[in-house]
This record gives sequence, structure tokens and C-alpha cells, in this order.
Amino acid sequence: MVYLNGDFIAKNKASISIMDRGFLFGDGVYEVIPVYNGKIFRLQAHLDRLQKSLDSIQITNPYKTKKYLDILTQLISFSSVKDQSIYLQITRGADTQRKHIFDALIPTIYIESNPLISKTKQELSKGFSAISAQDIRWSRCDIKSISLLANILYAQDAKKHNVEEVILHRNNQITEGATSNVFMLKDNALFTHPTSNHILSGITRDLVLESAHACGLKIQETSFSLDDVFASDELWISSSTREIMPITMLDNKLINQGKVSATWQCVYKHYQQLKND
Repeated sequence: MVYLNGDFIAKNKASISIMDRGFLFGDGVYEVIPVYNGKIFRLQAHLDRLQKSLDSIQITNPYKTKKYLDILTQLISFSSVKDQSIYLQITRGADTQRKHIFDALIPTIYIESNPLISKTKQELSKGFSAISAQDIRWSRCDIKSISLLANILYAQDAKKHNVEEVILHRNNQITEGATSNVFMLKDNALFTHPTSNHILSGITRDLVLESAHACGLKIQETSFSLDDVFASDELWISSSTREIMPITMLDNKLINQGKVSATWQCVYKHYQQLKND
């Protein structure tokens, strides 16, 4: 079952107008919200980010928080799976003709939920590989837009090279991953690109910083380069599905001899505690 414009309906029966601007232009935004042990995780933080994205592209939010909570609670109840990943998308809606300018339309809202299968600590602690690439995306990456063509091409490139992620950089400064935020550990300090229009500041990113602080790390929200990464103690990526993932090889070069440290173990443990609060 999925939710579409006020109704719960079988997924294979759901449909939208061919004039929907999300279909024609990618004119919309989305959120991904994890559910742990049957509980929606930090819903308000996700809805706050959704509101910022909607405001950025001038779409009126169709619902208040209580309405979202009611819909999502009912949606996740259709499955017996305790850990789920909710996908929530809002587009500007359907117009009568294809045109670049827009009028006030009724937004299209679509929500689905799927099982969330997180990697185990043992799997994560083995470390993963990534490649780097020039960040060619537009300059409003802070908007969680459904226009994800560049990210899709990066993700496909990662698949082609049999790696987990593509680490992006602008002018040799690391921004984020194609589908993740990026962290560098060096001398008991955790570095990550500052919040700006060049990155999507994830809810999981905030949890990593909170967990790192609890483990005694100094937080440095500042830019760092590819050269800095290769001289670092560790490289991590984060997302709601990956949680905190160590990247032990970048561009076929080992980072700190491919070791995953006790620091990562501490941050991972604290992150799990936050999930289960």
C-alpha cells in the first residue's frame, strides 16, 4: 500500500497525471525518513527540512505535522517489518499544459515505505571502497530536489567500478558523496564540509556529529581536500540507510592502511543508542 493525494492504494494501482510537473520537470522535493523498531525516527527534524525545501521552490506544504504523523503511522502499520524507510515526495502538481512558469497548483503528494535493511556492525567494520569525482551538480544542493540526474549518473558510475560511493569535490575541496555526507578523522578531530548550498545537510549527518562529540572528538565544520583525505586517519560517509560507513579505500588508495579505528567503534555505538532512544 502507498499513499497518494489523500488515499491509501495498492502501489500497482497508483497513478498521476502526465501533466504533473514532477514528471515533466522534476519540479518537486522529497524526504527519506527511517523507522526503527516501529517508531518513526526524528520526524519533526525531517519535516522541518521538508518545509525548507518546499519554501525554497515556492510550494505550499499541503499538511501539518499531525496529518503527516497520522498518514505515516497508518502507512507503516501495513507492514509487519519493524525497520522501514519512508519515501515522501511532493511535486508542484499538474498543470493544463507544459510550460516553464507556474501558477498556484494543488501539490501532488506521494508516500511509500519499504523495509530498511541496515548493514551489521561486523559488515561495516570491514570498510568499503569509493572513487572521487568533480562535483558538477547545480549550486542549490541544500534543496532536497527530486531532480537527481547527476546523482544517478554518479551512483551508476559507482556501480560500474564496484564501489560503494562517489566522493565529490569542487576546486579540490570535498563537498559530499553522491548519496551521502562525508567525514574525515584526523588527530582526534572530525572534519565535514560546513552547511551551505553546496551540500544537503542530512539528519544522519547531525547524528554523526552528536555521536562524535559524545566520544570526545573535536568537531570541525570546515572544508578539506583530497590530499587531506589521503593523509587522514579515517574517512566516513553517512546516510539513513548506511548509518556510519568507513571508507578504507579511495581511488584504489588505502586510507591509513585500511584500518577501522576504535574511534569509529565508539561513534557507531553512540549512534545506535540514539536510534533506540
